[in-house]
Amino acid sequence: MLACRRRPVPHTPVWFMRQAGRSLPEYLRVREGVPMLESCTRPDMIVEITMQPVRRYAVDAAIFFSDIMVPLKAIGVDLDIKPGVGPVIADPIRSAGDLAALRPPVPDDVPYVTEAVRGLVGELGATPLIGFAGGPFTLASYLIEGGPSKNHERTKAMMYGEPELWASLMDRLADLTIAFLKVQVAAGASAVQVFDSWVGAVAAQDYRESVLPHTRRIFAAIEPLGVPRIHFGVGTGELLGPMGEAGADVVGVDWRVPLDEAVSRVEPGKALQGNLDPAILFAPWEIVERRARDVLARGRTAEGHIFNLGHGVLPSTDPDVLARLADLVHEASSGRDG
Repeated sequence: MLACRRRPVPHTPVWFMRQAGRSLPEYLRVREGVPMLESCTRPDMIVEITMQPVRRYAVDAAIFFSDIMVPLKAIGVDLDIKPGVGPVIADPIRSAGDLAALRPPVPDDVPYVTEAVRGLVGELGATPLIGFAGGPFTLASYLIEGGPSKNHERTKAMMYGEPELWASLMDRLADLTIAFLKVQVAAGASAVQVFDSWVGAVAAQDYRESVLPHTRRIFAAIEPLGVPRIHFGVGTGELLGPMGEAGADVVGVDWRVPLDEAVSRVEPGKALQGNLDPAILFAPWEIVERRARDVLARGRTAEGHIFNLGHGVLPSTDPDVLARLADLVHEASSGRDG
C-alpha cells in the first residue's frame, strides 16, 4: 500500500491482474463443473481461489476473486457468463423504460462478498486484499450490446445520440459500482481497483464529456474510506491524462505505453501500475527478464510504481514463469524506492 501512496518501499511491489484464474491447474480443479457466476457467490470457493496465487507466487497483494458482472446479477439483471463468449445479457438496455431493470443496490444483495472478504482478511494476515468492480463504460457496453462487442456501436450510438439516457444509465452504474466497492472495503479490503476494461474504445473528448464525470464520482465516494484507489483500462494510452483526473491514487497502464512516457501523460501526484505485456511470458526467460527489468527501470521515473502486467494473465501462461517473475521483481528492485 506504500507504493500506492507514493511512499518509499523496500522493493517494488508486484501482483498480477487475473492471477487467480485459468492459468492455475488448482483453479481449474476447484471450478470444474461450477458455472462462473455461481463460483462468485460461494464464499468458500472465493476464499480458496483468491488464496491460490498467494500460496504459489511471492505477490504483495491478493485480488478478490469475483467478476465485474456480479453486482448486475445481484440486483436481478438476467445475464450469464458463457464459456468462450463472455457475459451475455438476456434483455439489453436500449430505451429509458429498460432502466427499470437496474434497481438501486443494497448491501444485502451480496452477503457472500462480505463473508468471503472477512474470511480472506483473516487468512491473508499482513498481505493486502484488493477489492474491485467494473467501470461504468464497460458495464454499460455489456448491457447495451447484450454481450461482448468489438466496435461498441450500439453503446456509442446511445452515448452520442441519446446523451440523457446515457447519463441516466451511467449514473445508475456508478451507484452500483460505489455500493459494491463499499461492501468490500467495509468487510476489510485494503485497496480497490476499478476495471473500466473497454473504455479505451472512446476518444479523449468523449471520455471527458460522457465517462469522466461518472468515474470521478465513484472515486470521490470511495475517498472517505481511506483506502488506495486504482484505475485501469485497456488501450487507454490516449486517455491516461483524463483518467488521471478521475481521482484514483494509482493509474494502471497497459503494455502499449512505456511507463516513463505514461509519467508525462498523467498529472503529478499519482502512482503508476503496470505494465509488462502478458504475451511476453511465452517468450524465453531471458526475454522476460530483460523486458521486466526495463519496466522496472521506467517505473522508477514515476512517483510510485506497482509492477503488474499490462492486462490480465493469459489462460495458457505457465505458472512457474509468473513465480519466477515475482521473485525477479523483488530481487531487481530491492533497496530502491520502487
